[in-house]
Amino acid sequence: MSQSITLTERAAVRIRDILAREPGKTALRVAVNGGGCSGFQYEFVLAEVPSEDDLVIERGGVRALVDPVSQGFLAGSEIDFVDDLMGQSFRIRNPNATSSCGCGTSFSI
Repeated sequence: MSQSITLTERAAVRIRDILAREPGKTALRVAVNGGGCSGFQYEFVLAEVPSEDDLVIERGGVRALVDPVSQGFLAGSEIDFVDDLMGQSFRIRNPNATSSCGCGTSFSI
């Protein structure tokens, strides 16, 4: 893949905090699924082990996993964690998205 997917330091810190409270979980899985108000939506779930074909993104000793199908949608993206008036959440800055919903959890290409 020519365009890498990156993880910010804030996201790495938050993943570390979450995993510390979840025995057996070792990474955050980030996926793109059909649906949401803009056509596609991001999904964040905890994972025990990476799948053989996952992209493994590491920062600060933590890992995020992305499946092969989602990699194409996320190429060049940055996974961040924000704490603002909308609340706390993982956010993806995706250069491939042509539009997104107000909460940032769904997008279109």
